[in-house]
Amino acid sequence: QVQLIESGGGLVQAGGSLRLSCAASGRTFSGFSMGWFRQAPGKEREFVAASRRSGGTTYYADSVKGRFTISRDNAKNTVYLQMNSLKPEDTANYYCACGETHYYPVYDRRRYDYWGQGTQVTVSS
Repeated sequence: QVQLIESGGGLVQAGGSLRLSCAASGRTFSGFSMGWFRQAPGKEREFVAASRRSGGTTYYADSVKGRFTISRDNAKNTVYLQMNSLKPEDTANYYCACGETHYYPVYDRRRYDYWGQGTQVTVSS
């Protein structure tokens, strides 16, 4: 069992930056894929970014590519999401996730076994 705790969300003006952190407890997740998803009110939870267990392969939604960067420190059981050039459209609750159900692609929620509680990111115009 893995517990994930996100932090770093908040209110920021458009064009600003935030770095989200997700710390895991219970076991190391070096063998897991790590992902970030977000969900805005009235919308489905959507894929943002993911890192395979090695950390050497990353994936991004087209909407955030070039602005967001996922990274991980397996020794610290922590994954990060650096968000730059934030837009109001980025406003959402952001969730980190880890899992090893590798049958599914990284953008599929079913790939992930453990989820954090979410951290709110609000970007003002």
